Amino acid sequence: MKGTRTIGAIAQRLLRIALPPRCLLCGAAGAHGHDLCAGCAAEMAINTVCCPRCALPLSTPAPLCGDCLNHEPPFVAAWAPWRYAHPLDLLEARFKFHGDLAAGRVLAERLVERARTDAPALPDLIIPVPLHPARLRQRGYNQALELARPLAAALTVPLSHDRMLRGRKTLAQTGLDRQARRRNLRGAFVVPQGVALPAHVVLFDDVMTTGATLREGARTLLRAGAQRVDVWALARAPLR
Repeated sequence: MKGTRTIGAIAQRLLRIALPPRCLLCGAAGAHGHDLCAGCAAEMAINTVCCPRCALPLSTPAPLCGDCLNHEPPFVAAWAPWRYAHPLDLLEARFKFHGDLAAGRVLAERLVERARTDAPALPDLIIPVPLHPARLRQRGYNQALELARPLAAALTVPLSHDRMLRGRKTLAQTGLDRQARRRNLRGAFVVPQGVALPAHVVLFDDVMTTGATLREGARTLLRAGAQRVDVWALARAPLR
């Protein structure tokens, strides 16, 4: 097995020599072995000033955002290292809706880099937000799982894709307002009977928009026996 991994690593290095990385956004030479140039990487907005509870981008630091003050979330904390804005949104849309796995690989690589220096308290388990089987067949992959898999491996945290399932098919969240999103997701997730959850679970999604998906997923995990749920995402959308 070790020899196979070594051969694979050598093959990857040779491939990079033969086909140097190019930026997926502007076509310039890639930086640090990634298909993203230094300029485009620098334009990705880091989510440094944000609500510590839900990671909502803020203009000035505050103990909590207004939404968390008015509607306390079921999760303890959130981590989303980037703001959902240009040019990250272009890569995410290509990955999520157009089957561009190269864009997903770039996003995963950047996420792992940030997590190695910036990740909060590590959980006992990472669970990616599940897709309904019909949506999974349509898309061909779960974008949250594809981002969470290398992240979990880099942090040496166990990952599970089947301890929480999508119990019913929901409407696409895009285009729904905040209240409609909450109604759409009510009762959408289920933890199979007999499945045991560890004390501290992270629920991971690709983009946290209003937080409705992660709130409903966190409630489901807490009802199933988790003692603490945090939520992580690649990026957090600002209020519109």
